[in-house]
Amino acid sequence: MTDICRERLQQGLAALALPLTAPQIDALLRFIRLIAKWNKAYNLTAVRDPEEMVSVHILDSLAILPHIKPPRVADIGTGAGLPGIPLAICLPDCRFTLVDSNSKKTRFVQQAVLELQLKNVEVVHSRVELLPPEQAFSTVMTRAFASMADILTLTGHLLADDGLLLAMKGQQPDQELAELTSEYSVIPIKVPGVDAERCLIRLEKPKHG
Repeated sequence: MTDICRERLQQGLAALALPLTAPQIDALLRFIRLIAKWNKAYNLTAVRDPEEMVSVHILDSLAILPHIKPPRVADIGTGAGLPGIPLAICLPDCRFTLVDSNSKKTRFVQQAVLELQLKNVEVVHSRVELLPPEQAFSTVMTRAFASMADILTLTGHLLADDGLLLAMKGQQPDQELAELTSEYSVIPIKVPGVDAERCLIRLEKPKHG
């Protein structure tokens, strides 16, 4: 399993033009193994095949890496730690806060952070609307989390001035976008090994003053 996963991951990283170190690649593969191991008891993801996880979870997460605005990043509704953990492995200089209201999932993510020795990740078990906004984030990202209007309502208080909201979506959600009053851009995302459509909705919070 590992050799095929490694090969698929390295091909995907080359297609995304992400030059990672050998320890980073090893950490991503260890993360896949952790998901596969915990999935049996915790039902973290519907994807059971580690080879499929490489494309659907890891490369899908890393495809948005060029759009992340440092230094403080929040992953809202992180689930099994996606996209937060793969991005944290690849962006060691960014601080990541991974938030989910499902205690089973945050327990897994906390364990993964410990086993992968990620010093730049904090895991928070909470509903997003209850998070205090004291430390605003330069990037707030979500993956398959909620409608665009709900995402804005629930996460708006966490964004720093001129911060970025990045919502990972499948097909372009025209109906959701029609409800937005804020300016946004739609960035098509190509994930190596995934035929389905992917896009990233990007909203910038205006600077005050």
